[in-house]
Amino acid sequence: MISLAKGLSLFAVFLLLLIGLSYAQQKKSPLHTIVEDVFDEADPFNGVVLIASNGRVHAVEAFGKRDYETGSPLKTTDVFELASVSKQFTAMVIMQLQSQGKLDYDDPVEKYLFIPYKNITIRHLLNHTSGLPDYQAIMDAHWDKTRVADNNDIIQYLNKYAPPALFPPGDRYEYSNTGYVLLASIAEKAGNADFTQMLREWVFKKYRMMDSDLRTPSEKKQLKNLAYGHIKQAGTQSYVKADSFPSSNYTIWLGHREGPGRISSTAYDLLKWDRALYDPRFFTPEMKREAFKPAVLNNHSLSQYGFGWELGVDEVLGKYAQHSGDNPGYKTEIVRYIDADKTIILLCNNAHDRFEKLLDALKKYVMGL
Repeated sequence: MISLAKGLSLFAVFLLLLIGLSYAQQKKSPLHTIVEDVFDEADPFNGVVLIASNGRVHAVEAFGKRDYETGSPLKTTDVFELASVSKQFTAMVIMQLQSQGKLDYDDPVEKYLFIPYKNITIRHLLNHTSGLPDYQAIMDAHWDKTRVADNNDIIQYLNKYAPPALFPPGDRYEYSNTGYVLLASIAEKAGNADFTQMLREWVFKKYRMMDSDLRTPSEKKQLKNLAYGHIKQAGTQSYVKADSFPSSNYTIWLGHREGPGRISSTAYDLLKWDRALYDPRFFTPEMKREAFKPAVLNNHSLSQYGFGWELGVDEVLGKYAQHSGDNPGYKTEIVRYIDADKTIILLCNNAHDRFEKLLDALKKYVMGL
């Protein structure tokens, strides 16, 4: 039989544990609370969230696993595949070449490349109004997936199979990965240099984005801090690496393409990139006007896409530029509230279907900062 003193002592210990648990719950970070509200424990979010205000990190946190096979936890410094967030970097190389007088936005594509589509300009490629067909569909249908394709292969197949254009250039906006493949190849012709080297010299090295690069699949695997992309197995809550399915994973057999994707980076490096876009010595007022100017279509209406950025105006925070990325196993997003100087960087390596809900919740949170 427990004595009264011992019973009181045990009760005191139990009370202290409850107080400690309550205190721990109260100390959860805002990001942790947001993620917890959006995701189920049985199918959690894998990724890194970074919120910045006026260039300073307001909050940053990593959730989940870098690799499901090893169980290693994600860190805020881990490298993610950016997918189409890469397009803004391709656009920057083109803008740098324009500022050097090596090309003009209204140059016709045929000045630099032979393709079976006419009257398309560099500007059309930048703002997705070219009407070009989808190169991935052509390659998926005809390419030998035991080989790894590059831009020259893609352009060769565009000429070989020449599927019809979707619409006359400038008639409407339609997102085009093909256009950004051509932009990288145009950059090499106009700049007389390797596209990857231009990216490294003009952006990554200049702003000390030491974890950022345009890497091949084999180069990414050599990274010790790579957040592997994972895909949920049908009908289960378990995940496998996206590269488990080489024949259906275009990032492998299109692993040498340049322009529309393939850059890998960290949340911290993307914040450095965000700051570079406030530096008038790098991103001149003229570049800024062009990059964040909606495209004017042939019927004089506007398309809310600039040079590698989706554009809009928030009622609270003013003008913003953002872009998403989506590769097998990855979902990514960068949102820059330009007037308010607030930034959301969201990197996910289990391509979760609640990614957009999390992004919406983060946008609401940023409005309150």
